[in-house]
Amino acid sequence: MKTGKGTAGDTKARILDATEHLFIEVGYEATSLRQVTSRAIVNLAAVNYHFRSKDIMMQAVLGRRLDPLNARRLALLDACEARWPGEQLRCEHVMGALFVPALQMAREPEVGGPSFLRLLGRVYSDTSPFIQSYLLGHYAPVLGRISDAFARALPEIPPHELGWRLTFALKALAGVLAGDAPGDLLPAFAQGPDQSDAHVLAQLSALVVAALKAPVPASQQLSALQDVFLIGETQHAEERAGQIASNTLEAEQAQRADTLPIAPRKPRRTAHSEGAKRAAIASLTVPGARERPIIFPSNPLDDWMRMRSRT
Repeated sequence: MKTGKGTAGDTKARILDATEHLFIEVGYEATSLRQVTSRAIVNLAAVNYHFRSKDIMMQAVLGRRLDPLNARRLALLDACEARWPGEQLRCEHVMGALFVPALQMAREPEVGGPSFLRLLGRVYSDTSPFIQSYLLGHYAPVLGRISDAFARALPEIPPHELGWRLTFALKALAGVLAGDAPGDLLPAFAQGPDQSDAHVLAQLSALVVAALKAPVPASQQLSALQDVFLIGETQHAEERAGQIASNTLEAEQAQRADTLPIAPRKPRRTAHSEGAKRAAIASLTVPGARERPIIFPSNPLDDWMRMRSRT
């Protein structure tokens, strides 16, 4: 079916490429359909037509990369087990079956390309429930085969111990491989010509294999760490108790402040009110006090007239 800008297959490929790049950059949860349509230069109707939902679209992205990868892994693991049967199988053989196909696909643009290792790093490190559920649901048989091969190569490690060691070690190695091009992973250690993929993988595998083969923690190691945990828990409990006591004291002080009676406000004194108060006091009559006659000063002329009339 033709569109204005190309075939429907071209549109679908652009959508998958845009989704893959966004997933590598920001992870599953932060990848939105609006970002995909903007990056792929398509409208939302095209995304809905080809995939119907974000989950289906992401499954298509992972399937087109991880399905060929796991097929190559199983084929290479079968060849290694046939070449080195039984106890001859080494951890390095299993590590090679796990990562050599990924390095190969990173050099093949039609099936992976330079960003393929970064995609693997994001897949193994993304914590979204959708990605984790998808990996467990679709690739459990492959993970089971790989785990069984490691168990045969490391019979001295208990299965439950080997399980979490593999999870930690393989995620760490995938994160390193996802960081840069294979030949540039160890620039600080590569003095001279560029290293081959086998050389880089051998150096990284040596670290991972050493971690897988590490002895089970002895009782002294466990006891020492338990003591540190005990000290930490004690400090945390004391800190929490101090915080609770402080919060309780603040709450009690606030409660007492709320129950105190409110003192009446004193009226403001003004000049007018003070004058009225003094006038009211002056008009009061003290009970039992005699009224004194008002005496005016004498007039000299009146005094002379009174003296003359007497004579």
